Amino acid sequence: MRYPALVGLILPAALAGQSSPTAESPNRAIFAFETFADLFGSRLVAAFDSIPASKYDYRPTPEQQTIGYVAQHLEDANYGLCERLTDVKHPTTAKDSLADTVKARWPKDTLVTRLKTSLAFCDAAIEHMAAPQLPALTRTLLGFETDLAEHYSQISVYMRLLGMVPPSALPPRPHTAIDLPMSALSPYVGRYELAPGLVLEMSVSAGALFVTSTEGGGPVKLWPESRTDFFVRGADAEVTFVRDARDQVTGLVLRQYGRDRPAARIK
Repeated sequence: MRYPALVGLILPAALAGQSSPTAESPNRAIFAFETFADLFGSRLVAAFDSIPASKYDYRPTPEQQTIGYVAQHLEDANYGLCERLTDVKHPTTAKDSLADTVKARWPKDTLVTRLKTSLAFCDAAIEHMAAPQLPALTRTLLGFETDLAEHYSQISVYMRLLGMVPPSALPPRPHTAIDLPMSALSPYVGRYELAPGLVLEMSVSAGALFVTSTEGGGPVKLWPESRTDFFVRGADAEVTFVRDARDQVTGLVLRQYGRDRPAARIK
């Protein structure tokens, strides 16, 4: 159930092919690339975080890469691909030129921290990439995200063989829903823009708050956890509504895959 709910919330049709191109489509496509990078990047970090340091030299067969080797390879590949998206280069030190087999044996905390830093670099590169450049850079973006997905699949298999459960197979963080009166829900009805052309619309039906996306998909129910915090059951998706000093709702924050995405209220 987790993935369909996410599609209904944020998957832009610029990638899904559900609507005709518009002048704003490139920005929406970039948003989609950011989202999938967040999805697989956060899963990889969670996987490496959860694997004990004593298992970083594990590999199923002598011909395969160790867990530590995969971690350092991902860092290097992330920089190599994402540096093609903008003119920005990441700073290097003498450590970066060490042999992969040497870096593969770095402490777990070092490998995970460096992986996180490389993913943050890629996030910034995609976010600041000029929309008109998207067609020319699509191959690089697909290569980057395919690499993340393939290595997450690889590490998931390693975790299964070690008797561990990969992050994507774990249940979402537990939430406790509360009851809110209609008077507490109605102020949230409206439209919120996540990206140019990508809007979340809030509505109330049968005493509950629902969200739909301009990209299609049916309404998704939001369950209240507090007066301002809501969640989607069975999905990694949380919404927090933002109010100003006059207690007027001015926007929301969509929280997924470790990233907070603000959306201003436009109606």
